Amino acid sequence: MTAAEKERLRRRVLEEGVDRAAFVPVTEIRFDRSFRDICATNACGNYGRCWMCPPDVGDIDEMMARAKTFDTALVYQTVDPLEDSFDFEGMMAAAARSSRISQGLTGVFRGWGLGRWLQLGAGGCHVCGQCARRTNEPCRHPDLALASLETYGVNVSQLASAAGMNYINGQNTVTYFGALLFCEDEK
Repeated sequence: MTAAEKERLRRRVLEEGVDRAAFVPVTEIRFDRSFRDICATNACGNYGRCWMCPPDVGDIDEMMARAKTFDTALVYQTVDPLEDSFDFEGMMAAAARSSRISQGLTGVFRGWGLGRWLQLGAGGCHVCGQCARRTNEPCRHPDLALASLETYGVNVSQLASAAGMNYINGQNTVTYFGALLFCEDEK
């Protein structure tokens, strides 16, 4: 992919409503299996209740190895204001906005003519109102389902730094990240 093509893709991603987007070599991304241990604490309530979350999504070592087969990541972030640091409703609204943007980007990436690619979002999948995993049914939308960066062991704080972005964007804001991993020479 030429520099001009990459810049067109970056600008196209910005058109979808992300606040910042930048390319990072996958070799600069830190992967850490301990993020899976954090998932296992089930702070979000999705552990074992979402096909795209642990433990159902797959083995962490295999997932990290798969992510490392790509050479480039297009990292994107959304930043939303909050009324205050306790604005849970604002955080959930921002998470929903980030998820909608990531879902829209799936279509953009499909139409871009990339070869092999992997899109990772923020938090759980969020495609369905309730994941089919909760009723022991197969995933309803495997072509749309998104795993999170953390599910693949990505250190998002370090990823933000590698992309030249802030992980925290000031008081009374919430920031979410996503990324497209791909190989520049595959079409």
